[in-house]
Amino acid sequence: MKPLLVAVAGGLAVGISLPPFGLWFLAPVGYALFFWAWQRGHRLGTAAAFNTAYFLVGLAWSLEFAVVAFVGLMLIEVLLTTLPFLIPVKHDWAFPALVTLGELLRYRWPLGGLPLAGVALGQVNGPLLPVARLAGDLAVVLVLTLVATRRLWAFALVAAIVGGSWFVPTPKATGSLRVAYAQGGGPRGLRAIENVGTDVFGNQERATARLQRPVDLVLWPEDVIDLAGPIARDPVKFEVGDLAAGLQTTLVAGVVEDSGLHHFRNAAVVWDRSGKIVDRYEKVHRVPFGEYVPARSLVKHLANITPVPRDAIAGHGDGVLLTRAGQLGVMISYEVFFADRARTAVHGGAEILLVPTNASSFKGRQVPRQEVAAARLRAVETGRDLVQAAPTGHSVFVDAHGHTWKRSRLGARAAAVTVLHTRAGTTPYQRVGDVPVVVVVLGLLVASLSPSWPGPSASRS
Repeated sequence: MKPLLVAVAGGLAVGISLPPFGLWFLAPVGYALFFWAWQRGHRLGTAAAFNTAYFLVGLAWSLEFAVVAFVGLMLIEVLLTTLPFLIPVKHDWAFPALVTLGELLRYRWPLGGLPLAGVALGQVNGPLLPVARLAGDLAVVLVLTLVATRRLWAFALVAAIVGGSWFVPTPKATGSLRVAYAQGGGPRGLRAIENVGTDVFGNQERATARLQRPVDLVLWPEDVIDLAGPIARDPVKFEVGDLAAGLQTTLVAGVVEDSGLHHFRNAAVVWDRSGKIVDRYEKVHRVPFGEYVPARSLVKHLANITPVPRDAIAGHGDGVLLTRAGQLGVMISYEVFFADRARTAVHGGAEILLVPTNASSFKGRQVPRQEVAAARLRAVETGRDLVQAAPTGHSVFVDAHGHTWKRSRLGARAAAVTVLHTRAGTTPYQRVGDVPVVVVVLGLLVASLSPSWPGPSASRS
């Protein structure tokens, strides 16, 4: 019983290391407790106990919507992160590989994965953040769990990786832009179908009125222009165009367009300083059960899906907007949690990253804070400066080193301007992605299956 309790304590500690708590130093402690319990108790049982405690904290935000959603997410995430512990490893130095494999599985499956509550999100304020530039967020997980094994060789390896990551150069700046975000403000905790009494577009106009020239680029949040049809045929395009022309700026705004009775499009649309629409990107990575319902005809008989009456049409492309301000890489809201969307944009030529988002349906701080953490990871991984705008927060600026400033308050109306840099070149992670970490993880697991393979010690069953 004692190992199970220790594993639960470890899971809670790692859960509290995540935003909004941000106590990053609890994660190595939590994994050390898990490692101790895993060595002395039932492997699968301690893994399940740890992961259950961890996700009780990390996925608490889903309770705002429905208990059944929380239970369903818990079951899926605990299953995926516990499955690797079925592998009959013979050496305890395989522990970091098992944990990292669990994160890898949940990042990608099912329905494209769920990186919210990702372990690396809790490390953005700690010394491991530069590791993301070297090898991505999975490498942060691997290094973190190496520390937890409390082995001299592991500490030496971690010191070498972290020390080396600090010397990886950031892609050089090629220019600078005066960049602004506009946050209209308003109530939180309302779903789109409930938020009918808020003048979202008017609030955005009033926030934008606080800005003064010169400003090269203005970002509006996701879904602040909600239309019954294409924006190309709606008069609102002239209102936004007048704002862009008045500021002599490039303005990017989140637009939702109905497409028939059962579908809609979620896009980032660009107006240039002439007041004309010049480009657009439609969201590729949709939110399951938030923006569409998989197998809707079946699910409607099993659960209440009225809060999601229509399905978003999946977009395509690399997310790069071609503008006078430069080549802008866009990740719309949920997409910021997926490293591949940022990498795809930078491969397509993005010089700076934009995150128009909308977390207004969440009452608490957990998802908005995790989203800021994800933005910091994407900025570091790609070596690009970034601006995020949300209608009720958090809006924020992030540089290529992951530093943030002018983060807005939740619910408030806000507008801010700063200088960000356009950048060219790539980071090691941008070039090769997760391949090196996956190879290391699989190599460790294969080697650990052999009882004769040299290792520091054998784990106990």
